[in-house]
Amino acid sequence: MRRELGAERAGSLCRALDTEPVVSYRLNAAKPYDPTLGGQQIGWSRHGRYLSQRPQFTLDPALHAGAYYVQEASSQFIDYILRDERLDGARVLDMCAAPGGKTTIYSSLVGGEGVVVANEINRNRAMILADNVRRWGLGNVVVTCNEPQHVAAFEEWFDVVAVDAPCSGEGMFRKMEEARSEWSQGAVEMCARRQRQIVAEAWRTLRKGGIMIYSTCTFNSAEDEGVVRWIEEQWGDELEPAAEVKCLPEWGIATSQTDAFQMFHFYPDSARGEGFFVAVARKKGGAERGCTAVRSRRSVFSPVDKRSAAELARWVRDAGQMTFRSAGDTIYGYRESAFDDVRALSESLSVVYSGVAMGQIFKGVLRPDHALALYVGLDLDAVPWAEVGRDEALAYLRRADIAADGFCQGINAVVCDGLPIGFVKRIGARCNNMYPKDLRIIKT
Repeated sequence: MRRELGAERAGSLCRALDTEPVVSYRLNAAKPYDPTLGGQQIGWSRHGRYLSQRPQFTLDPALHAGAYYVQEASSQFIDYILRDERLDGARVLDMCAAPGGKTTIYSSLVGGEGVVVANEINRNRAMILADNVRRWGLGNVVVTCNEPQHVAAFEEWFDVVAVDAPCSGEGMFRKMEEARSEWSQGAVEMCARRQRQIVAEAWRTLRKGGIMIYSTCTFNSAEDEGVVRWIEEQWGDELEPAAEVKCLPEWGIATSQTDAFQMFHFYPDSARGEGFFVAVARKKGGAERGCTAVRSRRSVFSPVDKRSAAELARWVRDAGQMTFRSAGDTIYGYRESAFDDVRALSESLSVVYSGVAMGQIFKGVLRPDHALALYVGLDLDAVPWAEVGRDEALAYLRRADIAADGFCQGINAVVCDGLPIGFVKRIGARCNNMYPKDLRIIKT
């Protein structure tokens, strides 16, 4: 805990950590949804809402449709930091991305022409990240599973580089009991060393004129201001302030400034959220991206034939702006304008997921992947669909049998409250549930 807060303030913070955590979520602006959850607007988050109590999110079909993301309010401040940056079409690196809350923010900010590289070194966590990216459904994220030094081969490639660094987790004390029990001064020191190593590699990937964001969910200065000071010691001549980020006093955010970095501390006794630290600065120079040639290690993609491309195109509204490629036994869709970037990444890094998984072609007909149901560009005119009620939607999400009435023969989309949640295949008088087994709801 921070000694420089003083005894009185430290006591206030400790008392706050013994209260109930704040519950919040963030809407997906790309998906039409009238939130039944409701809630109070989060001041610094355009699409964020506070809730007075925690509902059973798992039992809400809209969550599984990607209509919103359950995200801590403080971490949504990332969207506010970048609100005045022109990021449509940008390349963003989220170096420590799992489970994906901030990745979905970047995905929304860069639009269809942009690319977000969401990296996570732990493969199990990278798979969870990929699930959340698919659910968000924008089709502009490349999920990678690499050590930071491998990603750093893309020198001066990114317009925004974000390091949400692994930390000692003091900001999660009231949400996670294990965060308290696992804390130690040794862990703080180890985390600070690792944070500096990650930042050093991330820095290499940031273009001149680009934005650097460093954040943690901890309070201590060794991992927060200490790392920021270290960054300035290493690259101070190459840093300058980014556009000023002004906070309203009623938000209760503690702000401070170095020569280059604006820093923001969220303390639970003053700001309505969990503990969070974020610092932002700009890399000096022009707006040109680096042209570093990254060595291709393998060929990943194969083209699809014209007949297959025509079948794929009818499933998406923005087909004229897309290209389709096979990777393994699955066909993926990408924005044509971003595909060269995706190919470069895929040929040199370990990619877990990218674009939108379209599915497989059998006898000229697409058997759609679940990800296509969640894609914001899905054209529901391409397939029969049926609106189901909440109870039937939950049965579907549990991979239970659902009534065939209302579904046509063959592949159908399942829709709840106007949001596609997956596909079924009607064969005769029964429906085969196509919801992925590993995503099914187990909770009752």
